[in-house]
Amino acid sequence: MLRPVFLFLALAPLLSFGQLKHKTEVLLLMGSRFEITPYSENESLLDSAIQIAINEIKRVESILSEWQENSKISEINKNAGIKPIEVSDELFGLIQRCIKVSDLTDGAFDISWAASRGIWRFDGSMTALPEPEIIEEMISLVNYKNIVLDKEKKTVFLKEKGMAIGLGAIGKGYAANRAKYVMQQAGIENGIVICGGDLITWGEPAEGKLWRIGIANPDNPSEAMAWFEVGPMAVVTSGDYEKFAMIDGKRYGHIIDPRTLYPVEGLRSVTIICPDAELADALATAVFVMGKINGMALINQLNGIECMMIDNEGNILSSDNLPINKYENGDKTEQHFIDIGTKKE
Repeated sequence: MLRPVFLFLALAPLLSFGQLKHKTEVLLLMGSRFEITPYSENESLLDSAIQIAINEIKRVESILSEWQENSKISEINKNAGIKPIEVSDELFGLIQRCIKVSDLTDGAFDISWAASRGIWRFDGSMTALPEPEIIEEMISLVNYKNIVLDKEKKTVFLKEKGMAIGLGAIGKGYAANRAKYVMQQAGIENGIVICGGDLITWGEPAEGKLWRIGIANPDNPSEAMAWFEVGPMAVVTSGDYEKFAMIDGKRYGHIIDPRTLYPVEGLRSVTIICPDAELADALATAVFVMGKINGMALINQLNGIECMMIDNEGNILSSDNLPINKYENGDKTEQHFIDIGTKKE
């Protein structure tokens, strides 16, 4: 699922921190806008690091794409109900981790949702709800428990003909992780990768400083509604404000509950903060589907993971250990985030 940009990074454009230089490349990859920003004392490393990251993201896309006919995901889907498909250790591990998140969230995250693609359209063309018979037919094909993994043979098999998997709700987080990894291997000790609503940082913006992240107001996405500061972390926001359908005067957001195949209600955005962009990506979708009570209860049980939510009434909720700074009464004192955060304790 494509996500709109919800995140503002607390960095002044063209600013160098201490002896660190940086360069930002903005381009379209995996159907989303990527911003790749390495920092280094050695300016000559920046261009090569960016290219290494771009190449890695393209490699990940070639593995995970549902649209490229020769990708392994496409091959798995074409052979649903027919035969298992052997895959790489990398793809096997990713699908295995997806299923673990499905178990953790009682199916609120489910990569087999892809079988139902097309039931809902959020491009302005949908004028009536899907027929209940279509929902009933499709929902029988959405069940992560029918994804069969053979650890010995490294095969993936979709048990029912017509099943399909799609990794859109986790793929960009995984790509961001990989871009970070290859740049670190190339000697980049500080950096940022942003992809739509996914962001991962490593190192520090300046010695002893934290990264400051702003979360957009769903009703006015060009403005931040709240902000918080983090160390090297992934921050992923999932929300429904940009893609939706209006049917008989009711607004239906684009995030679908894979257990019902109906759009989720109650929340406008969910932000997950944790060290791993792949996990944050999956949990942002799952927690949105679970809702503010069950979703926040889950996060508060997980070590090292925090969450911020904005509900339909505009209330901001946060997990137990996440201090949130809110903008009150239109206060925009730090709206553009031109500073680089505060000293770490």
